[in-house]
Amino acid sequence: MSEFHFGINLGFATKRWPEPEAWTELVRETLDLSLVQFTFDLLDPWWPEADRRLLAHQTRRTAEAAGITIHSAFVGLASYTYNGLLHPEPAGHRAGLEWWRRAVDLAAELGAGTIGGPLGGMSVKSAPAEQERLYQRLLDDVRSITEWVAAAGLQELLIEPTPLTREIPHQITGSQQLLADLSGTTATPVRYVLDIGHALYQPLYGANATLAPWLDALGEHLGAFHLQNTDFQSDSHWGWPDARGSFDVSAFANTLRSARLNTTPVFLEAFYPFEMTDAALLENIRQSVEHCRWLLR
Repeated sequence: MSEFHFGINLGFATKRWPEPEAWTELVRETLDLSLVQFTFDLLDPWWPEADRRLLAHQTRRTAEAAGITIHSAFVGLASYTYNGLLHPEPAGHRAGLEWWRRAVDLAAELGAGTIGGPLGGMSVKSAPAEQERLYQRLLDDVRSITEWVAAAGLQELLIEPTPLTREIPHQITGSQQLLADLSGTTATPVRYVLDIGHALYQPLYGANATLAPWLDALGEHLGAFHLQNTDFQSDSHWGWPDARGSFDVSAFANTLRSARLNTTPVFLEAFYPFEMTDAALLENIRQSVEHCRWLLR
């Protein structure tokens, strides 16, 4: 049995297998996995509350019946396209904060252990001119979200750093500063999800970028990892095999062992073009899971 807690982000199922019976069967029967990270691309927090609760409860029952654990509920591609908590306009910011309040409720309805994702992005105009004001507002927002997280019975808030300079946090020092500024003021712990495609993005972090500085700096504050195949020049989210990517999963496993982070959950997060055939996607995601499972041993 692998020492790693390996699962999959359900982003691959978006638009194709939204029915809980469909994706749970794929996860259990085709991929032989029992740990998932739910994506809000499958069930949007903005949907009418009665319908949202109905679908959430259906999802929870189906996952439990299949023996699948929903580790966390996570920001998907759809909500990531918005400015979120860093929207420069007051009305846009209010909407972003309300989205998180609803998302926390939905995560609890799904039976997830926690919730997370990127926090938002500043506009070209607001960064860097208004960065300090928006950062202070963001601190208050995160504190509010942790209060909702605690009230909903969830364990913690997971924040995902991104390799975009108009997003917070986007680098190691900023991630450390965010934790320091929140220390002692949140209702639940705040930790990070580290995406290897983000942390190793060479156009921002340099040609010699490695995971070691992130792991050394954040260590126990890392709550999960996102695994993807990448060329280190884009946030690729490819699977295996893919001739464009060259990420070494075996070396990644050894790095986590050395850092004593091998019990931190690792989620494969692969995204595919919508025009890709269902059969081709299924074969690639199956091979990707087998590739990662074999090397995370």
